[in-house]
Amino acid sequence: GRLDALLESLAFTDGPGEAAVPDTGVLLTIADAVRHGRPVSMRYTGGDGRRGERTLHAYGIIAHAGRWYVTGRDAGIGEDRTFRLDRITDARALPGSFEVPAGTDPAARLLSGFATAGYRHEVTLRIQGTAEQIRARLPAAVAILEAEEGPAADGDPTPGRWWRVGVRAERLDWLPPVLAALDRPFVIERPDELRDLVAALADRLASSARRDP
Repeated sequence: GRLDALLESLAFTDGPGEAAVPDTGVLLTIADAVRHGRPVSMRYTGGDGRRGERTLHAYGIIAHAGRWYVTGRDAGIGEDRTFRLDRITDARALPGSFEVPAGTDPAARLLSGFATAGYRHEVTLRIQGTAEQIRARLPAAVAILEAEEGPAADGDPTPGRWWRVGVRAERLDWLPPVLAALDRPFVIERPDELRDLVAALADRLASSARRDP
C-alpha cells in the first residue's frame, strides 16, 4: 500500500543524473501524505546548511535528473516551496487534511522553478521553429518559451513561428554551442556578452572550415 502511494504521487521530468538517494522512510511517509492529503512535519537542511522543522502540505514527488523533490505549500510561511528529499532527515504525518489547489502540476512547478531561479545572467532570445525543436536543446528546466503573436511572415522560407525564449544561467559559455546545434534562425536580445561569444564561435568554425586538409 505504501508503494502504491509512492507510485500515485510520483512524476518523472528528465533522465538520470548524479544520484542523491533519499531516506526510504521519509520517501514513503511523504508519498502517503500526498495520497491522503495530510500535513507532514519534517526536519530539513537547506542549501546554506541551516536546519529547521517545516510543516508541509505536499502536492507531489518528482524524480528529476537523479534527485528526488517534493513540492507543496510551506504552512509556516504560506507559500509554495520545493524541497530535496535527501535533505529531509525525519518526516511524520500530522492530524488534519488539506486540499490541493485545482490544476496543480508538481512537475511543472519544479521545472518552472529551475528555469526562473536567480542566476548571474538573464538571457532573452527570439528563436524561429517549433516548440519541439527548441525543447530538444533547451528543455523546460532551462528555458521559458513564449509564443509570439501572429504567423510567420509571408514568403519566409523557414518554417515555424517565432518564440521568445528566456534563460537564466550562471555562465554563458555553454549557450553558443547549443544555439549552433539547434540550427534555427535566432536573435539575441540580451546580453551583449552572449552575442560576442556566439560571434567568436562562428569565427572559429569558419576558420576551421577554411583550413586545408
